[in-house]
Amino acid sequence: MNPLRDLLSTRPDGGALQDLLNRRLFLGRGASALGSAALAGLLGREASAADPIGEGPGLPGFPNHPAKAKRVIYLFQSGAPSQMDLFDPKPQMEAQRGKDLPESIRQGQRLTTMTSGQKSFPIAPSLFKFAQHGESGASISDLLPHLSSVADDLCFIRSMHTEAINHDPAITFCQTGHQLAGRPSIGAWLSYGLGTDNADLPAYVVLTSFGTGRRDDQPLYDRLWSSGFLPTQHQGVKFRNIGDPVLYLSDPAGMSRGMRRSMLDELAVLNQRDLKVFGDPEIDARISQYEMAFRMQSSVPDLTDLSGESEATLTMYGPEVKTPGTYAANCLLARRLAERDVRCIQLFHMGWDHHGGLPNAIKGQCRDIDQPTAALIADLKQRGLLEDTLIVWGGEFGRTIYSQGALTETNYGRDHHPRCFTVFLAGAGIKPGMTLGETDDYCYNIVSDPVHVHDLNATILHLLGVDHRKLTYRFQGRDFRLTDIHGELVKKILA
Repeated sequence: MNPLRDLLSTRPDGGALQDLLNRRLFLGRGASALGSAALAGLLGREASAADPIGEGPGLPGFPNHPAKAKRVIYLFQSGAPSQMDLFDPKPQMEAQRGKDLPESIRQGQRLTTMTSGQKSFPIAPSLFKFAQHGESGASISDLLPHLSSVADDLCFIRSMHTEAINHDPAITFCQTGHQLAGRPSIGAWLSYGLGTDNADLPAYVVLTSFGTGRRDDQPLYDRLWSSGFLPTQHQGVKFRNIGDPVLYLSDPAGMSRGMRRSMLDELAVLNQRDLKVFGDPEIDARISQYEMAFRMQSSVPDLTDLSGESEATLTMYGPEVKTPGTYAANCLLARRLAERDVRCIQLFHMGWDHHGGLPNAIKGQCRDIDQPTAALIADLKQRGLLEDTLIVWGGEFGRTIYSQGALTETNYGRDHHPRCFTVFLAGAGIKPGMTLGETDDYCYNIVSDPVHVHDLNATILHLLGVDHRKLTYRFQGRDFRLTDIHGELVKKILA
């Protein structure tokens, strides 16, 4: 066989030989002719998908076991909430106010450059009061009265920990299992492995909101919900807070639905021809995304139309529920997405990075999230959706017990702290009304039941029917997974 001769003699489109000598086309067809066996090996995983364009069922064999949850709503609190001001009370610290953090507690652990130069590390007890709530007796700050009312639905993990000490690598690690950008996010993994139960909406939707505690907080990047090296149709679709939720959702002036449908049909013919020639899986993704966009022109306006919501429901979510882009509006939107069987819904709420002025700033953040989060849980429960929806609430790491900068009777700040922090879960497959893990008196080190970010991600996948060790993707000669080579199920929180 002479690949070059075959290449030059093959003219599937009846075009002139000059077209075949076009540099881009020559290289593309040459790669196909010379490397077809290697290409088939590289594309083997993509080709194994039950549905090559990412609609409907996911990979064969998934789910691996009966799932407790059909979907996950991940309420990510970007900037890192202070655990000892919200969920992990340390009243004994009042006696240590202003004293230096003992070296026996710090144990030489890494500090950020923002506090490593401080001459002292004064203990800053929380200014907020705690009480036990519900039959479970969960300790919750008085900053969160609405969440306290659903305490018996919540499962707290006080012993979370991570390696990352700065925001960007820490958030990236929570989302992708790696501190460096480029790997698929958790929602992309779920879309890839499980597919979607609603062909008219993306399997993975992302919502964002600015916190009132600190409006100029750490930015969010689209790569946090990226598909990484997975086919691009698994990337999260971010809904905008102003105008159309998705860009170009409306047809241009003068174009009817029939004209749009005809255009997409013609475009599909061209893309299918290229797919046969080049075998590039990204062409499949392009076809899928065009079709999804067309269907979303009808499904998204219906999704965002709140006219059918009762006044009681709107009141439950709070006064900002009708303001697009607020945390309250996004929580209600998350419930509507859950009703429509969207696989993964992530709500990123910014504003939790409180290096200074924490007492005032955290009040604003809690006003943002308290009532809407409690309403989301209660609303899902009354509709029978909480039993197959997993709720996850938490940030990228915790905060230090010592004050960053000057400590006064009414003010303090807290630096980043990866050694321990708190998240809570609720819903499908989770033991309600329990608290797992314990930290030391200074809320600085874990005393019992440590849970790593990889462990949390492994447990999230497990509840959705996925064995985290089996959901892999071969890229650059290696099988990758969300949990890398780590991850243990947090069995104690499983119902």
